[in-house]
Amino acid sequence: MTERTIRVFDTTLRDGEQTPGVSLTPAEKVEIAKALDRLGVDVIEAGFPITSKGEQEAVRSVARAGLRAEVCGLARADKADIDTAIGCGITGIHVFLASSDIHLQHKLHITREQMVRQAAEAVRYAKSFGVKVEFSAEDATRTDLEFFKQVVRAVSDAGMDRFDIPDTVGIATPQRITEYVKAARSVSDVMISMHCHNDYGLAVANSLAGVLAGADQAHLTVNGIGERSGNTSLEEFVMGCHNLYGWRTKIDYSLLYETSRKVAALTGVVIQPNKAIVGDNAFGHESGIHTHGILNDPSTYEPFDPSMVGRTRWLQAGKHAGRHGVAAQLRAMGLKPKEESLRLIVDKVKETGDKGVTITDSDLYQIAVQIMGGGSAERNELVELEGLEVVTGIKRLPTATVKLLVRGHLYEATEVGSGAVDAAVNAIQKIFSNIETVRLKDYRLEALTGDSNAVADVTVKLEDDAGNTASGRGMKRDIVVASVEAIVAGTNALLAKKLETSGSEKTPTQSTTGPIEGV
Repeated sequence: MTERTIRVFDTTLRDGEQTPGVSLTPAEKVEIAKALDRLGVDVIEAGFPITSKGEQEAVRSVARAGLRAEVCGLARADKADIDTAIGCGITGIHVFLASSDIHLQHKLHITREQMVRQAAEAVRYAKSFGVKVEFSAEDATRTDLEFFKQVVRAVSDAGMDRFDIPDTVGIATPQRITEYVKAARSVSDVMISMHCHNDYGLAVANSLAGVLAGADQAHLTVNGIGERSGNTSLEEFVMGCHNLYGWRTKIDYSLLYETSRKVAALTGVVIQPNKAIVGDNAFGHESGIHTHGILNDPSTYEPFDPSMVGRTRWLQAGKHAGRHGVAAQLRAMGLKPKEESLRLIVDKVKETGDKGVTITDSDLYQIAVQIMGGGSAERNELVELEGLEVVTGIKRLPTATVKLLVRGHLYEATEVGSGAVDAAVNAIQKIFSNIETVRLKDYRLEALTGDSNAVADVTVKLEDDAGNTASGRGMKRDIVVASVEAIVAGTNALLAKKLETSGSEKTPTQSTTGPIEGV
């Protein structure tokens, strides 16, 4: 492994925003840009200014935010585009023009000679403003290799600072990427970037291959968002650089998960559970063989410590679980069953899992207490639901009043929401804001029968500010009641884990606002 420093060109705010259905306000772009700056990216591509007045305002706002990173704007190889981008106060400009015959003939209707001339003129014009200029030969990986080298030579002679190789439709392989990087390097000494799309699931592999072949920088998006199947995932690429190749970046890896969550919340693009690095299941374990290994030595089934990226590992009870994993989960809740009770608990867990039921932390606690106590599963809950009233209608905003008994003290809050469940959650968050930051990570609803009297089976997963997670279930004919009961059950499980490790608790106050976020 060779120690090198690889630059991160983040295009979450430009190519990432081109994800279908995503549209960020200027304020949201600034919020994400500040998070990216804290994360340590080298370049923030803030947007494509020529597209709209709002986009110009957004790019201008990011440029004025006092960030350490270079703030860049996208522009076609056109003076009007370049003027508009420069007018936003950016410190770098990303100029592009397609080079493949497919684009030249069917989109641009120009010759190869015209393309080279236009590209070089655009680079010279952009450089006249005294900013960093990066040039992209759009659809580079479908461009004739000899013509590609001609393009690289021409824009290098025109004074560009960086040359980008876009795999615009994600059709390249690592071997093909290597050919293009070496071809560019053979005719120019400028910095080379990679811009890969994920149409075949190869974006990260192709970007790493490009760097291995001699590229110095990669275009990335948080969570891999972007057009069609997305772009190279920032978190996957930088961790691959660090852990697999020993290359450095300026990224603060401990902020990767926090940044991922912020981008997901503001863009509305849900992160798939099995996504590498930041997915919910990335450090979750159910299999008995795996949990046994993890408990003895985490490296048996984890490629790196989850705390490195701001995560914590978690165990799931289910039909694949073993006694070591179940025992560890119960210890985290303050329960230490004897060997025979543990055997019976594991048997019950497997029996329940065989029925296709997902076992939440609150379910596991109930199973354990019933077996250990030989009867009722009643316990001294930290939190109990004492009352719930919901008022909604066609012409009025849904309103919910929630009453919770917390360690013998009654608290009440009333809030509105986009729906009845959302209003109830908002009321809970108002009560609990002084205990812990508790985020609602996952909400699932199933109907146990198909008629109008169906029982709603709601399961939730919650997370605290330390990355600890817990799940809860609520089952009622009323979806709102089931949802609130699930959140209360999950909160109890989460706080029980917290108390088991810290040995302390905080008492809520009714006047504060905040923690449990959205349904």
